[in-house]
Amino acid sequence: MAILEDLNAALKEAMKSRDELKTSVIRMMKASLKNKEIEKMGTLTDEDILSALSTMAKQRRESIEQFANAGRTELAEKESRELEILQAYLPKQLSPEELDALIKNAISESGAKSAADMGKVMKVLMPNVKGVADGKAVNQRVKELLGP
Repeated sequence: MAILEDLNAALKEAMKSRDELKTSVIRMMKASLKNKEIEKMGTLTDEDILSALSTMAKQRRESIEQFANAGRTELAEKESRELEILQAYLPKQLSPEELDALIKNAISESGAKSAADMGKVMKVLMPNVKGVADGKAVNQRVKELLGP
């Protein structure tokens, strides 16, 4: 529950400093967490909170990509700033080198030989990277390392 306490403190600070974007993003995060709590019909664990925040970050990444492809740079920049604020409450993301090491370990552990064995690799790998790496990037890198 430390994340919720951090969010409450950050919201107060953002409101005092009149940082409209940060205030808006933190309120959005709190509302999303409240909806998740209502959906669950109980209090959220830290894992539930991180899962919800990861989902929000993923939505921002997808929006940034879509806005950039459509030439809407001002909206892409706004989403980027929102993503930066969101990421402050998520665990540090894995570096490409750390991710590669985990993927190679999962490949050897699962005995995968080709791209057809990707499901085996992902089954071993995903519990280790949940919340600390983007699933889309993990999927892409596994494909690259397994080859055609």
